Amino acid sequence: MSLIIATRKSMLAQAQADKILGLIKDKHNILGEKLLIVTEGDKRLDVTLDKIGGKGVFTKEIELALLDLSAHAAVHSMKDVPYALGEAFEIAAIPEREDVRDAFISSDGVEFKHLKKGARIGTSSIRRAAQLKALRSDIEILPLRGNVQTRIEKMHKEKLDGIILASAGLKRLGIDDIVTNYFDAETFLPAVGQGALGIETLVNSDKKHLFKALDNKEVRYEVEAERSFMRTLNGGCHSLIGAYGKINGNELYLIGTYEVNGKIVKKDISGHKEDNIRLGEELAKKILLG
Repeated sequence: MSLIIATRKSMLAQAQADKILGLIKDKHNILGEKLLIVTEGDKRLDVTLDKIGGKGVFTKEIELALLDLSAHAAVHSMKDVPYALGEAFEIAAIPEREDVRDAFISSDGVEFKHLKKGARIGTSSIRRAAQLKALRSDIEILPLRGNVQTRIEKMHKEKLDGIILASAGLKRLGIDDIVTNYFDAETFLPAVGQGALGIETLVNSDKKHLFKALDNKEVRYEVEAERSFMRTLNGGCHSLIGAYGKINGNELYLIGTYEVNGKIVKKDISGHKEDNIRLGEELAKKILLG
C-alpha cells in the first residue's frame, strides 16, 4: 500500500509533506508519495490574500484532490487553514510544531532595532505590518507575496532593507542561517497556528486512522485554542489577528491580539489545557471589551 499526500508545489510545502511521509514510514512502515497542486493563492501573487478569498486560496484545490480520491490526505501549514472547514473534511492530526516566532531577514545584516529611519520592510501580512509599525512607526511597509525563495529574491531586487518570514519555514528548509534576528512570540504575536502542520482528510476516509496516529495532543490543544480565538472573532487574512498558546504541565497560557475600533488590543488568559476551546472564546470576548 502507498499513501498519496496532496500538497502545494513550493519547496517549503514539499519539505513539510516529506516530513509527514517520514512520520508515516516510521510509525506504520508504509511508503507514500506526493501529489503536487498549484493553488489559487500560488497563482495570484499580484494581490493581497484578503482580495482573493483569504486563507482558503491555499487549500481549496487541494481539498478537491481529497474529494475526487486522487489523494488520501493533504498537508497544510495550519496558519493557512481557514477556521471553518467544509463538513466533508477534518484535521485528522496536528503532529508537530516548529519555532512559532517571526524572523527578520535583513538585506545587509543590520538588526531590526538598528535599521535606519524610514527603512523599507516587505510583508503583505496585516498582522506583521501593524506590529512592526507599533515597534517602529518610522518604517515603510511594502507589499510582498510569494514563496520563501521568491520573497528573498524580491528583497534584493527591490532593494528592501528587510523582510519578515516565519521561522518555522526557514528551519524546515534548512536556511535559518539567513535570519538576522527573531521577534519574541509574546511581544510580536505569530499567526494563528504558525509553525504547526495539519493533516487533512475526508471525515469518512478509510485511511484516516493511519494519520490520526500521528497526532500530538499537546500541540493540538495549543493550536485549537488559537483557532477557537480566531473563530470567535471571525478573524482571517482581512483582519489584524495573532495568537500564541503555550502549555506548561496541565496549564495552557494563551495570548492574543486583535484590532478593536482602530486600536490594537492584546490580552492573555490561563487555564487547564483541556479547556482550550473555552479559553480561546473567553480571550476573544476579553479583547472585544477593549
